[in-house]
Amino acid sequence: MVNPNISLKKDKAPTLTPDAKALFRAVYRDEGNEEEASSNVPKIKVSTLISKMAFYYEKIRNSVDYKEEYLLRKNAIERILRREIVIQGSFKFRKVESAEVSKSLLTDLIRAGYLPNNKIPESKIDEIALIIKKYIQLKAVSIQKIRPADYLKKGDVNKANELLNIRNELATWILAVAASDIEDRLKIGTVDKVITENMYKEISKTVQLPDDTKYNKDLEIQVLLSIYRNYLKYDRDMLGHVLMKYYEGDIAKMDDRDIEKIAHNMMKFRSLIDSQIDHPLTNQLNRIASRYTVFFSILKEVLSDGPEEVYNNIVKDPKSFPRHIKRVCERIYGSTRKKLWRAAMRSFVYIFLTKSVLAVILEVPATKFFGEELNFISLAINVSFPALLLIFVVAITKKPNDENTAKIVDGINQVFFEEAQDQDKIKLRKPSKRRSTVKNFIFAVLYTITFFTSFGAVLWVLDKIHFSWVSMVIFMFFLAFVSFFTIRIRKSTNELLVVEPKESIFGLFSDFFYVPIVASGKWLSEKFDKVNVFVFVLDFIIEAPFRMFVEITEEWTKYVKERRDEIV
Repeated sequence: MVNPNISLKKDKAPTLTPDAKALFRAVYRDEGNEEEASSNVPKIKVSTLISKMAFYYEKIRNSVDYKEEYLLRKNAIERILRREIVIQGSFKFRKVESAEVSKSLLTDLIRAGYLPNNKIPESKIDEIALIIKKYIQLKAVSIQKIRPADYLKKGDVNKANELLNIRNELATWILAVAASDIEDRLKIGTVDKVITENMYKEISKTVQLPDDTKYNKDLEIQVLLSIYRNYLKYDRDMLGHVLMKYYEGDIAKMDDRDIEKIAHNMMKFRSLIDSQIDHPLTNQLNRIASRYTVFFSILKEVLSDGPEEVYNNIVKDPKSFPRHIKRVCERIYGSTRKKLWRAAMRSFVYIFLTKSVLAVILEVPATKFFGEELNFISLAINVSFPALLLIFVVAITKKPNDENTAKIVDGINQVFFEEAQDQDKIKLRKPSKRRSTVKNFIFAVLYTITFFTSFGAVLWVLDKIHFSWVSMVIFMFFLAFVSFFTIRIRKSTNELLVVEPKESIFGLFSDFFYVPIVASGKWLSEKFDKVNVFVFVLDFIIEAPFRMFVEITEEWTKYVKERRDEIV
């Protein structure tokens, strides 16, 4: 019989690491800041009713220009800067005023729903105006150094055109970096800054470079880039901003001499930035950073449920913390499933509006023009195929399993508690040498064979069901295009995986023949994005007058309210 006087031994509470304590404090302060947001500081406010027009316009525009959701605001900032500085600026007879551009930018972002209404302090206008002023100056000085007119006078038209293209591309890139800088100042909060610092410490002490490497001096910035790329979801232009800040400091603190110095060597500086973004260590560090991204993203979600409650539960019942993590994982798996369906719907709308309608409109007259017989079955298949393939891919996409969740719990424990700290190093491999010409030729031949085999098999099936060659071309276009989009929409689910997927003969075989189709879809997507008629019409024909209409309407509503108040 068990002695009733023997008390049960309680589990000892684990010790939080200093970084974990800093994260607790950051989340706690962030919650406090949200409560203090209703202070008497003047805020930027727009008409809620009028803003709905801008909000729905932005929805329509995004439906015909598919981009990742986390890049929508940054792309909107770049588009507004291009409209205010380049397009409208070229029609003005006076200098572009950065304060006007800043006010217009923030107002448009609020109207479109990218920023909250009556929450952004008016002081933000001056802060962003300073950034815009510096980048306008950097752009002006940089492109002045490139002088295509000098070669045009000499009669060297080819060189003049080459320099003109370089000049335009550089100006576009500087505006993209400016948009990235502004997005950075609007996006990163205190909690994300602390998480970024914690991730940097964890990865830096975990990673070990191979012996006799020449990349020791690059490791620091490469770890940072991997964190920004995976955790904060920065694209290439945003990484360019990170590198510019890393090498030259905050542009807001630069004087005219500093900007002149950067602009004088802008082409070399741009090459340095590109070399760091495309560094040989990128892929290996991305795999490591992606794992830590899952750990810290879920940890942030756990703490957001209430830092005080989480801390007290860890002290009272250490086993409650893993249970809490598992609940959050299931919650995130469920929300990711919803994101998957939403991404599939966005993809379908984008493909339908920008590709399917045009393809089907062309299929009927093209079939008759070439003397082919119109097959209504093939027409129906071509119309319905994109939606059916997207639905099928989403339906067969499985959520992460329990093994994945257990790995996440272990990973969070390692970065959160001193007792679970793992001292094992991850030694990076030496970047593989370039393949020999013979190997590249052999692999190119094999890839070509798989390419024609994959498409040939599909064409054989289509021929058996009596597709005309016009219908075949349209079907193959959709197959390649939608196959690429299925990879993109499954990205959110794959990013939660910390367990290496198991290899199988079927998976290897399917990749062997499916990759050429996906690669073709990627190529088509990149080419068609450059000639997107819908985006051109919206950006260069509709947006400017629409924005003017919205501003006039809002001013009119303010005037009517003022008159009403005077009467009362």
